[in-house]
Amino acid sequence: MRNLHKQEFLITRADRERLGGHPGRVVWFTGLSGAGKSTLANALEVELFARGKRTYVLDGDNLRQGLNKDLPFTDEGRVENIRRVAEVAKLMLDAGVIVMTAFISPFKADRDLARELIGPPKFLEVFVDTPLAECEARDSKGLYRKARTGELRHMTGIDSPYEAPTKPDLVIDSGACSIDQSVQALCLLIDRPPG
Repeated sequence: MRNLHKQEFLITRADRERLGGHPGRVVWFTGLSGAGKSTLANALEVELFARGKRTYVLDGDNLRQGLNKDLPFTDEGRVENIRRVAEVAKLMLDAGVIVMTAFISPFKADRDLARELIGPPKFLEVFVDTPLAECEARDSKGLYRKARTGELRHMTGIDSPYEAPTKPDLVIDSGACSIDQSVQALCLLIDRPPG
């Protein structure tokens, strides 16, 4: 690390945001598998895109098939997964993009690290608060069934812990709010001036 030096460039994030016509943000969705994180991130991106915003969704399943395919589903693997996601989100934020991350991100310390890396005014933590029983009922991927029968180990909420956020920027109860209501609440959060 001694021989590495940060390279400075003439075009800044502020320049990119000015060109894009909006500030960048990182909307960090967290919640159990099946809570609705990817569904909400997708719906939010559709709405923001329709409004002329530059957006991108970083999804847990997609990154685990490429950038993070070498990581196991252990506590250590999950920590490194979230660290890499935070670094990628930070780069995309620097490009002036509104980034939505849809990851279980089960550990508070990892979400705190992401918040610190990205910067609190630009990092918006959204807790998709869906009860475990509802997530299991949805179970479109069959993961909970496999975890309950012992075919899948280290399943968050079953034999691996999930530390719910204590002070998220927004809580979405996916059982009580429609997707449209949730998207409107998310847009208000994004449009809120930082600070």
